[in-house]
Amino acid sequence: MMCDKAENPRENTNKDQQNICAESLRISEEVPSAAKAKRETVDEKQSAPSKMLKFLYCTKFGGLILKLLTARPISKAAGKYLDSRLSRHKIKGYVKKHKIDLSLYEKEDYASFNAFFTRKIRKELRPFCMEKSAFVAPCDGKLSLYKIDGECRFNIKGFDYTVASLLKNDALAAEFAGGYCFVFRLCVEDYHRYFYFDNAKKGENVFIKGRLHTVQPVALGRRRVFSENCREYTVLDTENFGKAVQCEVGAMMVGRIVNYHGTAEVKRGEEKGKFEFGGSTIVVLTKQGAMIPDEEFLINTAGNKETKVKCGEKIGVAGAGTCAPRENESWCGQATEKGESSARNMEVRE
Repeated sequence: MMCDKAENPRENTNKDQQNICAESLRISEEVPSAAKAKRETVDEKQSAPSKMLKFLYCTKFGGLILKLLTARPISKAAGKYLDSRLSRHKIKGYVKKHKIDLSLYEKEDYASFNAFFTRKIRKELRPFCMEKSAFVAPCDGKLSLYKIDGECRFNIKGFDYTVASLLKNDALAAEFAGGYCFVFRLCVEDYHRYFYFDNAKKGENVFIKGRLHTVQPVALGRRRVFSENCREYTVLDTENFGKAVQCEVGAMMVGRIVNYHGTAEVKRGEEKGKFEFGGSTIVVLTKQGAMIPDEEFLINTAGNKETKVKCGEKIGVAGAGTCAPRENESWCGQATEKGESSARNMEVRE
């Protein structure tokens, strides 16, 4: 089935590719050779969409059904079922279909499918790199890396995004001109708990309403998923990388983004939250000069490949432009209520 684009996004130009290559060469000169080990990649052919997703995103009739499926009430209803004991029967078939090795996870008698989906991996299997200068992945996932230009834009699958469209905050967005946008795409078989990548002063959680498109490539090439989907972000004044933003993006059938903390002092490797059922994405924004990523991420992304990374894995180093948090700096963005905790899930709300 052919998949014609619903919109007409601007294609990457030769100049864009040249800029990516130039950035990669600059990083190659700055990052020690020991940090350049090749990682496993996934290309677009390996991420081919299912027949159902092709139908939903590539046909007019499917598009009508898609509007219903990506609506928040549908996701909330599905979430209630997946929270119930009635959903336990789905676990066995899911494990078999996705070839999940349960010996890698803590033993537990799962009360519901969502309890299984948010299962905890054994701690010794996800050691966190604790070197102060090491920039680490906050989650398991397939990583794409984008350079943010001087006008706070970055291009994903032919769509131009702005940091402001992601955060809905022009002043905060402007601070990330010239920095990097890390996009960690989590598939349904991935570990769906995520962590803080550095010691930090954490700001309030900022929730942005939206729809719930899948985060698979078929949708990324047809919708501005990261500015349309429900998401929640926080500003982190980190110890070693200056000000950064970590943003959790909900996806199709993800009923809740569960963040544990409001304003708080947090530690590298501390669990930040979890996604309930479905694929999802974490976006991390860093400021210009704050860190230097491993060059292979830019090269792979330019070649339409995602790079597999694991939570706590070193993916870059601190840059010369890193600044320490300022004592009386105010938090940016419109905040949700104070004192978020594990007792209160951040639901995809009306």
